[in-house]
Amino acid sequence: MRLVELTATENFGYRQFLVEGIRKHQDCFRSTPADQLNKPFPTNGTADSFTLGMLNTADELAGVVSFQREGQYHEKFRHRGLLFGMYVADKYTGQGLGRILLEETIRRVRLVPDIEQINLQVLANNSRAKRQYEKLGFRSFSFEKNAIKDGDIYYDEELMVLFLTDNTHP
Repeated sequence: MRLVELTATENFGYRQFLVEGIRKHQDCFRSTPADQLNKPFPTNGTADSFTLGMLNTADELAGVVSFQREGQYHEKFRHRGLLFGMYVADKYTGQGLGRILLEETIRRVRLVPDIEQINLQVLANNSRAKRQYEKLGFRSFSFEKNAIKDGDIYYDEELMVLFLTDNTHP
């Protein structure tokens, strides 16, 4: 396995990989396959906007995660960033790939000046993902009932945060 940074031009089939994951696990994602198909690549390939991929020995994606600093248009949000698009293919679950992707994301974000926290959104029923995030220090800070509606099915959503500094307000 090899960890790489993905870009819009060198993405190893990122979009199709993520769409396939959403198709298989619609109850674990906020978006639908159709939502993803026409979106541009999610990040800019900078220190505060990047996508990581884990490649197998055939250079096929096994897992992905993205990070984007918030506050592009709002200065008061620049102290935080959003982790999103986390997915590890079924045949690679339980091998620690998700942890590696998350740890590398956190390591990189810690190097970016003035980012104090990483936020993420996770569907409340995705207990496996929540446990992984909690093991790395993320804590739930909000719960929204019926946050997502897919046809006639509603999903609750939790917001989680990892504080990178001890500047938390009392």
